[in-house]
Amino acid sequence: MRQTRIGEREFHWGSRTFVMGILNVTPDSFSGDGITRVDRAISQARKFEEDGADLIDIGGESTRPETWSDAGLPASEELRRVVPVVEQVAAVVGIPVSIDTYKAEVAQQAVAAGARLINDVWGLRRDPRMAATVAATGMPVVLMHNQPGGGYDDVIGDISRSLLESVAIAHAAGIADDRIIADPGIGFGKTPEQNLEIIRRLPELRSLGFPLLVGPSRKSFIGKTLDLPIDERLEGTAGAVALSIAGGADIIRVHDVKAMVRVARMVDAIVRA
Repeated sequence: MRQTRIGEREFHWGSRTFVMGILNVTPDSFSGDGITRVDRAISQARKFEEDGADLIDIGGESTRPETWSDAGLPASEELRRVVPVVEQVAAVVGIPVSIDTYKAEVAQQAVAAGARLINDVWGLRRDPRMAATVAATGMPVVLMHNQPGGGYDDVIGDISRSLLESVAIAHAAGIADDRIIADPGIGFGKTPEQNLEIIRRLPELRSLGFPLLVGPSRKSFIGKTLDLPIDERLEGTAGAVALSIAGGADIIRVHDVKAMVRVARMVDAIVRA
């Protein structure tokens, strides 16, 4: 059984499903859960831990399509949003903190503030300094697949090839396999039908040989499938999470931690007996 050390904890992949709670410190979060006050962020992080989260993922830049741009959020503003939260959350919770960023400067300063995992939605491809920065920190990294323009020949085959290209970038920088987690990028440059196909064919991505993180929580493919607004996607998220776990997800990244911890434990009892 493979394992990855994140902070002070060893994550034994395959032993159970781990739950990552999403803590957005941005005013324009797609899911409407953005927090802009440090004290509220700390309270939310503590609640995530109480509800059973294994990781807390802190992000300061929205990835909603209507606000995403080529320029992205300036690093100075992202740092202003995330560093105080990372520092204070890391000081009060006993579970590892992840930084959700594709910028080398933000990753470096967040790690200095207490982050112990780097979650890059561009798979080390957006910032040319990112791979070397991750390597220098010694922290594990989530390599997510991201293809904003779409255009797939075979969605799983194309995602697999792209993720392996990101892995090659990581290897070239000196990042070892035991510090790599793969994410197929649900909702990033995929149609609703393609997102459903990814979850249905998730077992095929196990052949990559890396632990898998899947983040379907509240995303638009659920809303379009069920014709529901963001604040009514709990059950749809639960269905996607359950099938992702059955398909081999090692980590689920979610907004509704308490409910999804229960879903994960129930599915684990069935599929990991």
